[in-house]
Amino acid sequence: MRYCFFLAALFFTQLVSAQQVNGIWKGKLVMEPGGCFPVYHMELQITVNGTKVTGSSYHYSDTTNFVKEEFEGSYDTVSKILHIQETKVATFRIPADCTPCIKRYVLEYHTDGKEEQLRGSWTGKTLERSLDCPPGSIVLTRSQKSDFTPPPPPKLTNRNNELVRELYVDTGKIRIDFYDNGQIDGDTITVFVNNIPVISREMLSLKPVTTYVTIDALHPEHEIVMFGENMGTIPPNTALMIIKTKDERYQLYLTSDEKKNAMVRLIYRKPDKK
Repeated sequence: MRYCFFLAALFFTQLVSAQQVNGIWKGKLVMEPGGCFPVYHMELQITVNGTKVTGSSYHYSDTTNFVKEEFEGSYDTVSKILHIQETKVATFRIPADCTPCIKRYVLEYHTDGKEEQLRGSWTGKTLERSLDCPPGSIVLTRSQKSDFTPPPPPKLTNRNNELVRELYVDTGKIRIDFYDNGQIDGDTITVFVNNIPVISREMLSLKPVTTYVTIDALHPEHEIVMFGENMGTIPPNTALMIIKTKDERYQLYLTSDEKKNAMVRLIYRKPDKK
């Protein structure tokens, strides 16, 4: 029993740690002499699935002069080291004498309880993979808003996002569990937090499908949308959603079908001083 408890605790710790790097990070990328600009603005949009990392990166002097690339990588929940390799250039708008650089990053997660950062270094090669790019350093801070707001995924625009409930919650890390509501009939869901997928095509059962969000003055609002990937054998797709904050527990019933998704909005409210 002690061994099973240890494994469960280890899995819980790893899951929480992986969620630390999920989301939007912005800051500056510094190059050694030889780059197109001495300092670049930088944005990473990171999606974590277990220890696997995917997403998009933006390198820009402003939002009309940028390179967008796709990346993949991994996150070590023990060392809190993030390895990212850009895999392709999706699009770019830069001066004719500049060349996109395919970069590799080694970043470490840091927090003082108030601010979260990814810090580290990068190396890279030019788009043709023929020349080394001047390497440099990078410091990114978690952000709630992208400078390059991506269009909502088609899954969120092809259906109405029906607001089930707005919850005002105190600061902290919030656990969100999804269960099949009633008879287990093969319902499969994808869950988005602020348009970013955090759960992908997971089947609901008596065991929870779990994700976490952090809410505080720096992360004041989260829109959580459940998309039913199928209708199961007993339509529609239904789920029991359990939200656990530091002091409260909320139980909500969600329904998704071919016309609507279910949305819950969490909003930070600073507690009254006593």
